[in-house]
Amino acid sequence: MSDNRQSLSDLGTIAADAAVSADEFLNAPANVVFEAPLRVQELDKFGRAYATGRRKDAVARVWLKPGSGKITINGRDQEVYFARPTLRLVINQPFGVAERTGAYDVICTVKGGGLSGQAGAVKHGIAQALTKYEPVLRTAVKRAGFLTRDSRAVERKKYGKAKARRSFQFSKR
Repeated sequence: MSDNRQSLSDLGTIAADAAVSADEFLNAPANVVFEAPLRVQELDKFGRAYATGRRKDAVARVWLKPGSGKITINGRDQEVYFARPTLRLVINQPFGVAERTGAYDVICTVKGGGLSGQAGAVKHGIAQALTKYEPVLRTAVKRAGFLTRDSRAVERKKYGKAKARRSFQFSKR
């Protein structure tokens, strides 16, 4: 228990030393740049980065490791699982932005939704895993908008309506 307290007190002193005071930040000249603390690489015991991606009703679990650029989805190659070239293009967007095309192998399981939602979920998962493996790439991937979960989903049907917004056909007589 004393080891834990010792490390927590050390953490407090480290944070106090590294922190920039508010006065120092506000009174600094315009050309002074304060660097944000770099995130830590998050890997599992096999040296892989794991992340979850979501889009519509689809959920993708993504593992990323250095390799030849092979992408496997639910045990199948990406050309087999996503037959449409546009869906494969969506999946590879994070690698293009980060300039890491062909540098990582991706193993992914995806459930729910349709193919378009699943491709979006895999893209979101790859982007998250890429930033966990290489935290330096976070700004580039974030600027492209790949770390934000696309929250758009199908609108629910309301009572008194034929569909979400469509009214029943009006009959005068």
